[in-house]
Amino acid sequence: MPSMEIVRTDQTDAPGGAERVFTFFRDQLLAGSLKAGDRLLAERDLALALGVSRPVLREALRSLAILGLLDIRQGRGAFVRSADAAVLGQALTLCLAPEPNILDDVLQARIAIECQAIRLACERAADRDLQSIAALLDALVDSLDDPKRGGQADYAFHLALVRASGSGALMKIYEAIAPLLMRSHVERRRDTFREPAITSGLVEAHRQVFVALAERDPDAAERRLREHFRIGDELRRKTLISSYQAKGKRS
Repeated sequence: MPSMEIVRTDQTDAPGGAERVFTFFRDQLLAGSLKAGDRLLAERDLALALGVSRPVLREALRSLAILGLLDIRQGRGAFVRSADAAVLGQALTLCLAPEPNILDDVLQARIAIECQAIRLACERAADRDLQSIAALLDALVDSLDDPKRGGQADYAFHLALVRASGSGALMKIYEAIAPLLMRSHVERRRDTFREPAITSGLVEAHRQVFVALAERDPDAAERRLREHFRIGDELRRKTLISSYQAKGKRS
């Protein structure tokens, strides 16, 4: 198991100590100089090379370990781990949660990811991917009267679309915002599950997306996916407006 080697650089005008450690770690991963299983330099040598104090380095490495990026073994050193999307997702959710209108913003990110993913899936999806998506479509139909189960089934269907793209990067990004995506799916279902027009349209939209994918038509698949998002938003807005109008009449 190789250990990491670094070249000491001039730290003039360098960022703060902890940020310097994080930046170095990121750059080494991107350059391929660090891989899962590699051992970092000894604490003293690494602190000297990066121009940071050992307490600052220790705290930064502990933060990377909390994120699942390092495995710190007592008496043996720190080893690079493969990133855990679930752990990173929790950290990203904590960063994004205070932002105003976060679910609407995340939906826009979701649209961008899924539209590219489905184009790739039209080229790369294996038969087992299509079979899995078909089964998830059936689960979605069976859960129309339950917002929580329905939201989970909806999320699982769209996650399978991204997985079928064969893109590890898109999957990592999608899984990193999974907690927010799940909340968005469930809340949207709670707003609309009592409206037959919406639930029937929801099923048909998902079927059309699946058919275009199975036919391996990337233009049609992306178009139907975008229509699914657009129609869903329009029906949801109409339902909310009707609900508020009815409340106003009763009051």
